[in-house]
Amino acid sequence: MRPLIALALLGLVLSAQAQGVYRIVGPDGKVTFSDQSPPANTSAQPVGSATRGSAASANAQLPFELRQIVNRFPVTLYAGPDCAPCNSGRSLLESRGIPFTEKTVTTANDAEALKRLSGDSSLPLLTVGSQQIKGYSSTEWSRYLDVAGYPMKSALPPGYRRPAASALVDAVAAPTPSSPAAPAQAASPAEVPVPVTPPSNNPAGIRF
Repeated sequence: MRPLIALALLGLVLSAQAQGVYRIVGPDGKVTFSDQSPPANTSAQPVGSATRGSAASANAQLPFELRQIVNRFPVTLYAGPDCAPCNSGRSLLESRGIPFTEKTVTTANDAEALKRLSGDSSLPLLTVGSQQIKGYSSTEWSRYLDVAGYPMKSALPPGYRRPAASALVDAVAAPTPSSPAAPAQAASPAEVPVPVTPPSNNPAGIRF
């Protein structure tokens, strides 16, 4: 009875949009991560936004029915290096032919963004639409994929290549320190600009 109730509830909430995480740079230059919409006076971008174009390009190759499922319930794997459960989860998705995006968690910024997204820093994390499955369980992962409508066997076209794994938080280049400005030198008498009297047809007095 309990699995049936869980599946019924899952079917009701799978249509919700996945919650995003934003990388926010405040007026003082401080960087934070939040799953709430950023204030208007801050610079913000969705975490991992750099790979969305490549994922859309890869999904365009999919059969129509599978593409519809991917658009409604996108699958994302959050994994880390030297993570055996992450490798097992990736193998399950690949063997079943699930089109998915992989985000790697390797830096402190990645870990902070993951915690904002899921509430903790455990890996792997799988998202199917708005649903989050923490830790790896082939039975649980398969159940969520089944309810979302993904086929049991691969329906990927020949030559399909999923987007390459990318960091959860896009790398931001550090600003290049500017060289000290040269001390101003006093203008020589020959360099003193000579006032130009605007012609009569230039009533605004614009000077070039």
